[in-house]
Amino acid sequence: MRHVLMLIGSVALVGLSAAGQGVPNSSLLLAMPFASPFTASGYSNDAIAPTATLPAAANLVTPVSPASGSLSMTGTFPPSAASTDPGPDPQQVKGVYRRYAWQAYAGYTFFRFYETSRPTQEESQNGANWSIVYYWKDWLGVDGEMSATHGTQGGQDSWFLVGGGGPRFRWSGPRGLELWGHALVGGSHFTPQTAFGPQAALAYEVGGGVDIGGHYRRWAIRVSGDMIGSHYFSTYQFSPKISTGFVFKF
Repeated sequence: MRHVLMLIGSVALVGLSAAGQGVPNSSLLLAMPFASPFTASGYSNDAIAPTATLPAAANLVTPVSPASGSLSMTGTFPPSAASTDPGPDPQQVKGVYRRYAWQAYAGYTFFRFYETSRPTQEESQNGANWSIVYYWKDWLGVDGEMSATHGTQGGQDSWFLVGGGGPRFRWSGPRGLELWGHALVGGSHFTPQTAFGPQAALAYEVGGGVDIGGHYRRWAIRVSGDMIGSHYFSTYQFSPKISTGFVFKF
């Protein structure tokens, strides 16, 4: 029994000696610091590590508005569709011209005066005409016009004067274009004096034309054609007139 106890004691001593050799006894291992979960890395055990700041509670928990939608990854709301969607393109008005109520015109006139029809006796005259129009509606105005033309008859100077007033109708197109028509009633005067009747007679004028404005606002070029009716020498005359000139709008 004694020998058995001595054997057990020897085994125990050998085991304790082996366990003592298994514990690390290196100075390098003993000097290695152990990181603490409550200290920041890079500080020794002797120094107090600064406390790590936690995110604000408002950043961690942000209420979600049902009208605004979901949150982004950073905890902020994405921009609304109303702020990101581009607004409607600005409307541009092209080719809009102001329509002035008054128009003044002056220009050149060629007049072919048919004095008699059987036998045909005619006279070509050149001169000027002028007019002024007031549009009291956008499409309807009051027109007053006069013209004076000069020619020769039997070697003598001949003049034909005509003037009248009446309604004018117009249609305004793009780029300052205007189409118009008028009907005027007035009087006329013809020289020289003849033995076939007086020098004055009732006259009327019916016709129309076009005003071309282009890119100008107040100025336009007018081209027109009319038929003038008169009563001289105990007969009726229907004489054409062609005019062109400039219109000023105000």
